Amino acid sequence: MENPNLWWGALTAYLHYLGLMLSFGALGVEVFHLKPEMSLTEAKRVAFADIVYGIAAVMILVTGVLRVLYFGKGSDYYLNNPFFYVKVGIFVVVGLLSLYPTITFIFWFRDFQKNEVPKLDMGKAQLLSNLIKGELLGFTLIPLSASIMARMTL
Repeated sequence: MENPNLWWGALTAYLHYLGLMLSFGALGVEVFHLKPEMSLTEAKRVAFADIVYGIAAVMILVTGVLRVLYFGKGSDYYLNNPFFYVKVGIFVVVGLLSLYPTITFIFWFRDFQKNEVPKLDMGKAQLLSNLIKGELLGFTLIPLSASIMARMTL
């Protein structure tokens, strides 16, 4: 019989990568639909994309921990590699960048309950857009860090 950890490891890696793709896609939806003058449908699309992004980020975190502890190359490999810390650091920075947009979108649900479009002035729209673009940049750097990490010999 085959090693069951092989299958769990493959599933964990797959979910980890899927989380990264979902995060990137959700942030893309947010940045392309976010504007000062949105329809109710567009605003709901942005808020829903942020929910998907949050779920995907949790999926990345959980599967990342599982990979380090059980299904990856072993915790010694990761914890002794400086690019692992770069990767985790970028993930933390992206998470911090996401706080303001996520809190903003949570408050939009009060408007949605009244069937109203959330008010968004040009300055706030630009700030939210810039923060989301920063998150997208971070999500492009995470796989680069992982690629460098995988090729380092310690």
